[in-house]
Amino acid sequence: MTERVVLTGRGEQLEELLAAISRMDESGSVFVVVDGARGVGRSAFLEGLAQRLEIRDAPPRVVRVVGVPWESAIPFGVLDQLAPSSTVRGTQDDYFAPAAHIVSALLTVSAEGPLATVLLIDDAQDADASSLRALATAVRHNRSARLAVVCTRRPRPAGDPETHRVLDVAADRRFVLSPLRIGSVAEMAAERGIALSVSSVGELVRHTGGLPKHISALLDELPRDVWRGVRPQLPAPSFVFSEVRASLSECDSVARRMVEAVAVLGSAGALPTVCSLARIEDPWTAIDAAERRGLLVVHHESSAIVLDIPDPMVRAAVLATMSRPLRAHMHRQAAEVLTDPADVLAHTVEADPLPGIGMSEELAHLATERAARGEWATAAELFELSSRTAVEPGRRDDMIVRAVDALLGAGDVRTAAGHVAEIESLAETPMRNAVLGYLAILRGRPQEADARLERAWQLVRTSREPEIAAVICHRQVLHNLARCDGAKLVEWADRAVELVGADHSTAVEAQAIRGLGLGGTGRTTEALASYRDLWGQAGTGAVGQRVQMGAGWLHLATDHVELARAELESAAPTDFLGGSTRIALWARAWVARTYFVTGDWDAALRTVGEGADLGDSSGQALIVPLLQWTATQIHALRGDWVAASDSARRGDAGARDYAIMRVPAALAHAAVAEARADYPAVLRALAPLTEPWARKDVSETGFWPWPDVYANALVVEGRLQEADEFLAEHEARATVNAHRSGSARLACARGRLHGALGDLDSARVSFEHALTLLAPLPLVYDRARVNFAYGQTLRRAGKRREADSVIAAAREGYLAIGATTYVRRCDRELKAGGVHAVLKDRPSDTLTPQEDAVAGLVSTGMTNREVASELFLSVKTVQFHLTRVYAKLGIRSRAELAATKARERPTFAAES
Repeated sequence: MTERVVLTGRGEQLEELLAAISRMDESGSVFVVVDGARGVGRSAFLEGLAQRLEIRDAPPRVVRVVGVPWESAIPFGVLDQLAPSSTVRGTQDDYFAPAAHIVSALLTVSAEGPLATVLLIDDAQDADASSLRALATAVRHNRSARLAVVCTRRPRPAGDPETHRVLDVAADRRFVLSPLRIGSVAEMAAERGIALSVSSVGELVRHTGGLPKHISALLDELPRDVWRGVRPQLPAPSFVFSEVRASLSECDSVARRMVEAVAVLGSAGALPTVCSLARIEDPWTAIDAAERRGLLVVHHESSAIVLDIPDPMVRAAVLATMSRPLRAHMHRQAAEVLTDPADVLAHTVEADPLPGIGMSEELAHLATERAARGEWATAAELFELSSRTAVEPGRRDDMIVRAVDALLGAGDVRTAAGHVAEIESLAETPMRNAVLGYLAILRGRPQEADARLERAWQLVRTSREPEIAAVICHRQVLHNLARCDGAKLVEWADRAVELVGADHSTAVEAQAIRGLGLGGTGRTTEALASYRDLWGQAGTGAVGQRVQMGAGWLHLATDHVELARAELESAAPTDFLGGSTRIALWARAWVARTYFVTGDWDAALRTVGEGADLGDSSGQALIVPLLQWTATQIHALRGDWVAASDSARRGDAGARDYAIMRVPAALAHAAVAEARADYPAVLRALAPLTEPWARKDVSETGFWPWPDVYANALVVEGRLQEADEFLAEHEARATVNAHRSGSARLACARGRLHGALGDLDSARVSFEHALTLLAPLPLVYDRARVNFAYGQTLRRAGKRREADSVIAAAREGYLAIGATTYVRRCDRELKAGGVHAVLKDRPSDTLTPQEDAVAGLVSTGMTNREVASELFLSVKTVQFHLTRVYAKLGIRSRAELAATKARERPTFAAES
């Protein structure tokens, strides 16, 4: 009996593929291509699919074929395996005969018609192109045959082979099997009874690239004690080691030395450096030989040629083939060849099993210098080496604390978290508590962070330890940024400057965030000036990354949108020296908002996806809700409710989480509710933001666009007095700050309120004021939103022709950014307005445009209140229209109405 395949992390894609096969009754035969890299689990995915199909109540016929390279040039070779017959042969241009033959051979007919057949072709890139063309023809011209062809293939190699081109054209559906994420890898380990620490699972994913085949091999091959370390030194899986050893044995001595040199360097090396280390004068033949065998990859960076090992597993395998004396010898040579002091010291330590007493101090000194420049990843490595080489236990402990602090500065929360038990076992010191507090911040645990940082401040002696005290101040700055407490943030940042001076690296980092605290407390002019002054101190590189992120966030909040976009895009990459994933995540979250408000939604979703992957791999929970807010809002506005629900769930936050997590989580849920015209749910989602904790920074104009959404929901729900009082408070704040987009959004909500009160003239003034404020700003979404509210208000007041023009402008804006949910609403508004309806000689029992709009929404299952919210009418008006609809159609219930509308317009429900 075949062992049941467990497809960890592939459940959603498998269900989607099964659904596509199940829908063949309605949509017809289908050709599916499943792409994935070597080791990503393509064959297992196909086996899992076959097993799921076999246990169905009415299982289809499943036929399997595997492509092999040496048969790829045999015309119709795959078809011969399926249905051996001379009649299969076709010509270069005629694939109908073999297509017809294969359908006839595979098709099984019952009294009810053809039974479903699923043809699974593994490694289709190695099948012959003739067979693939014939199968594609069979599917395309026999849609009623219930034939599903599912092919897997590896990535396209150089040269664009013919089979890949055929599969690209043939595919009706495409699935891409991506490497597994952290959670799925931990699940794989748990299935084997292995409990991986957060740092171990992170290292396993990094080492294997998330490839299931390689992960399974290491979990099965290695002793369980390996997984207890913070950062286990993982070997290559045995099959990778065998392949690498065989490939090395095929290389000559020059090529082998080159591969060994690159492996010892530990990272990509410039060609002259590699040649110097390997003692090679003419490298080209060696490069070709190693590259051809998959031992080296060649990159061209600017004018330099850089050599690297394909992945960490290959590097581990290469190093495993080398003796310890050989590795030590090459490390010593690397220390002589390299020029960066950090690299020199690292290789020196690796070469010498008994480093001198001064080595630990030298490493610590250099680590401190790199940390001052914001190169936290390098600093972490150096502090860790300093701890390893320290003789005195107290110094060893101090260095490991510093190493973890640097890991957190770089944003590597998972590895840092692996050291928690070790650090908690050490003697209590101010720095130890500051580091644990820092970790709690990035994990999104405000109560723990508060207690740790308070204790650190109690223990520190500011006069004797000003630098450690400044570090604690910096952690308090981050803590209060996450709490959205700008006043406290500024207070702690100023204290850091007082302790060590404005030019000290810790003070510069604190000041890079201080401007956000100033902005959050309404001191925007001072905040903007502070970033202009800070540029001179920060310079470029890793410290400049922090300043750019803070400035970009502030500029987005203050309507300098294009400038914000440029700054945040510059702060997002992590591939420059010492770049911090922590800062990169903040930058990605806010640049995604920049893309959102300017209508570049595809870029926003790509950025969120990149940020989510980075957050997942680094373990930074703090910024997840901020990222997912943008994705949730876009999915809701596009009408993709499943995706919106999923991203809202990923970004959820509880009452005990940081404000920086709770606010975007609330905004995400409100966005989904508003897109569904569920205004009571909007009020429920945003209610926490009206509580005292959110009355200051969270309500500061421009930072969080929620007051107009809340006020609008109050108006739609008829709570007009509350809306008036709520708006007055926020309008006053926006006026003081002269904030254009914030004032425009509030003016839009005020226009809604005037319209609901019957004051159309005042409503016009408010809406026109909002549009005037937005005119010079690239805020496409906000402009469409104002026009939509304006048009609804005019239509409700009976100004249908005027409303038609404004709604059309809103529709154009929504259509341009892909907000299909609101495009459909605009269409319903235009229809309800009836400006273009033919009224002359209309029978008395014909529904008016507004009656038809009400009837259509009621027929989808909406309540009268929901219809009123959707069409911006009163519940009484909806009931009046519904009564007339019943009378005109001669029906008495909502069920009869639904049946009537279904007969009239079968597609109405889908369009709504």
